[in-house]
Amino acid sequence: MGLEIERKFLVTGTAWKALAAGVLTRQGYLSSAAERTVRVRIAGDRGFLTVKGKSRGLTRAEFEYAIPVEDAAAMFDGLCEKPLIEKTRYRVPFGAHTWEVDEFHGANAGLVVAEVELASADEEPALPPWVGREVSQDARYFNANLVKKPFTTW
Repeated sequence: MGLEIERKFLVTGTAWKALAAGVLTRQGYLSSAAERTVRVRIAGDRGFLTVKGKSRGLTRAEFEYAIPVEDAAAMFDGLCEKPLIEKTRYRVPFGAHTWEVDEFHGANAGLVVAEVELASADEEPALPPWVGREVSQDARYFNANLVKKPFTTW
């Protein structure tokens, strides 16, 4: 079984933007229930289907599979909850980790978060100077919840 262990932080400033190129990413949810999410994503020219279990602290089950981009696009149009999540993802190396910084667009414009995947829930990664408040346990910042209550409506 795949496990995702990650921490999420709000991002301050724009210094991180000079450290990596971004990839336009769109994703939609076939299921955004708290017990499980099923997500379709197109990142650049690649499609993915991801199933995640309920979060238990910083950990949850995660299974991800490559799918044809055409299939992902068809699911966006006919099956996914709206609005879709639109963001540019930057992969920024810092310390022993690569951070994923998401700059949201559309209904979530103005939100910028950084996530770091960890080997264990008690791991303490070095924090880049451009990360601010931790929001790992704040469900408002889960992508599946940003579909239901976009950042621009807060």
